[in-house]
Amino acid sequence: MTTTPLAIVAGVGPGIGAAVARRFARDGFRVALIARDEARLADIAAQVTNAGGVAASYSADLSDHVEIRRAIAAILRDHGRPSVLVWNAAVWAESPVMALEPDAFDRELRLGLTGAATAMRAVAPAMSAGGGTILATGGGLALAPHYGGAVPALTAVKSGLRGFVHAAAPEFAKMGIRLATVTIAGQVAPGGPFDPDRIAEAFWTAHAAPTAEVETVFSGA
Repeated sequence: MTTTPLAIVAGVGPGIGAAVARRFARDGFRVALIARDEARLADIAAQVTNAGGVAASYSADLSDHVEIRRAIAAILRDHGRPSVLVWNAAVWAESPVMALEPDAFDRELRLGLTGAATAMRAVAPAMSAGGGTILATGGGLALAPHYGGAVPALTAVKSGLRGFVHAAAPEFAKMGIRLATVTIAGQVAPGGPFDPDRIAEAFWTAHAAPTAEVETVFSGA
């Protein structure tokens, strides 16, 4: 296996996921991309390779624990030990509480929260051999949940994810793994304060910082 470091980016779309993949590739990481949409994955992998990076794509439904474990097992088999895992899976689906279907709510929880825990546990044994970083995309709704009336499921996901990371970080630290969130306290949009490339830089900084922080709040500054 090559000694070039590997970053797994789970939940790769055209915004934050793609930007994070490009940012880590720019600093010499191979990137393994996971998402359900194979055509989108191919396009983002091409962006990385056209810029001189190395990317591989793995299609999986990140709300399905079996598929998550399968995709990560395939990445470990194909590429070896990861140095970084970024969990960026979530969905913005507006629905007031009384219209929120239980099955839809369950899927959002799997996609953004319990699926993250499954992925973290799947990479930890291999990652702990040489240390590493696990970063989850947090949301400002976890800091101000009273603004989440239009998206109560997503508010629950981001609040739960923040709590999980804070609670689990000491256990991961004992394995030599930095576990943290990059909490995006604003609306992601190209060209503005919350441009995906600016957010990706916050992910890189959270990984590269000499001192581990359990949460980085990106406020667009």
